[in-house]
This record gives sequence, structure tokens and C-alpha cells, in this order.
Amino acid sequence: MAISHRVCIVGLDEHEVNEIQSAIEFGIGVVAHQALPRTIVRDGKLFIESRHRAGTIEVTHVIFHGIYEDDLEFLAALALWGGPCLPNPRGMMDLRLRLPGLVRALEHTRFGLPLRGYASPNAEFETENESVAKWGNWHCGKNKERFDGVWQSEEPCIVEDFIPGQSVRIVLIGDKYWQIKLAGDDWLKSIHDPTAEFMEVDRELLADTQNVAKAFGLDLIANDYIVTDKGTKHLLEVNHVPNVSRFPEIWAAYRDYAIDWVNRSILTV
Repeated sequence: MAISHRVCIVGLDEHEVNEIQSAIEFGIGVVAHQALPRTIVRDGKLFIESRHRAGTIEVTHVIFHGIYEDDLEFLAALALWGGPCLPNPRGMMDLRLRLPGLVRALEHTRFGLPLRGYASPNAEFETENESVAKWGNWHCGKNKERFDGVWQSEEPCIVEDFIPGQSVRIVLIGDKYWQIKLAGDDWLKSIHDPTAEFMEVDRELLADTQNVAKAFGLDLIANDYIVTDKGTKHLLEVNHVPNVSRFPEIWAAYRDYAIDWVNRSILTV
């Protein structure tokens, strides 16, 4: 190899980093951060905060897996750098914020109905249908509330009809995929509930998720849908950084994909 290589891994736990690092070929160095590191992009090179000495060190590859309150600019910096990054930082950046990300995703899904609404801060949204207001940029059932009549929030809100049905997630990692039945004690369903489980894959939902992933250039993605008793399907959210630690099968696929991605991308430099 004409140049040295160093991989930066952001967002994974130490034992997960160790599993990936132990299988990376060519003796490539790894610098890992659970929090967002100080970052510099200069002259087409990426410099990341060192964990072992003052200052920054150059890295040539990045694996990013996390959601942070202030990570949009970090994703933009990775896109500006333009080097090998898993997943594609431009795709993550385009989906990171809930409202603009959903608007972009609706252009690429078959299951975008019913129409969404919007309410700016302190505006009163009035509806005759039972609805759900969503605000902020967190997933996992956070910042959502069912209402009917009039809703008012201090933050910008997406407003959509409340649709009874089964909540499911399609997870893609490369050419591997799973469908998960989301679960919970009330109307808020999550992958983190202990009773969430794998189920048979709906081919229409799989194709839809693959189409969204392709549109954003992402190797990994997870789409959440509602499937009603009548079989109608509705996209709820697109997760630009899908959870990979809840199920061992998904973690193993992600780990192997990340290792193979590093080894292949180094050989092509």
C-alpha cells in the first residue's frame, strides 16, 4: 500500500469496536469514539481527535453508528471530506432531521398516505380525526402525542392521522434484510421492547425500503410502517442509523458488513 490507513469508528461500544478491529486485515489502525470527536477537514484530509495524545490524527476511513443531538454538522463535515464512510454521510445528513427527512423520503415510497400536516410553534392545529403530533429529531417513540380536537406545541410538529394496526420495521444491511414486529404496552411501539421479534418479511415493504435506501445511497436503513387489519400499509419513519444491537443476528450481519467494507475499500485506494 502506498499510504497508511487508519479507521475511525464513532458510536459503537468498546466490545463492538473490538470485534470489528480484530477482523480488519492489513494491521490497520483504529481510533474509536463513543461521543462525537473534535474534527478537522483540511486539504481534502480528515483529522479526528486522538484518544492517546493531544491534538488530532489523520484517518482515512470512517464507520459511523450513532444519533447525537448535534451530529448534523458532523455528518456534513464527513460529506465535505468525501472519503470512504459507512454509511454514506450525505444520505444520513438528508434524513437526519425528522421533518425534512420525512418529506424527502415521501418522494420515494409507495406508502406515503395519508397526507401529513404541519404546525409551527404555538400555532393551534384543529382536526376532527384522532391524530399524532411528532416533534424534535429523536426516534424510539420519543416526542409523540395522540390527540383529537386542538393541538398546540412549543415546537414545530408533524401531524398525521392515527392509524391502528401492526407496527413493523424493515431493516436492511447490504443485501440482508429482516422484518421485525415492534412491540410495547401502549400505542407507542419500539424495537427495544423485550417482546419485539422477527416475523415473515412482507415483500412489498421490503421493496419499498430498498427503494428508499437506493434513493439516499445508503447501505443500511430501517423503515417503520403501520399495517392495518385491512392490509393497507403506511410509512411512518425512516431510520438513517438503524439499531443493530437489539438482535444478535442483526449485529453479526452489521459487524461482518463493516469488516468487509473496510477490507474492500482499503484494497481499492
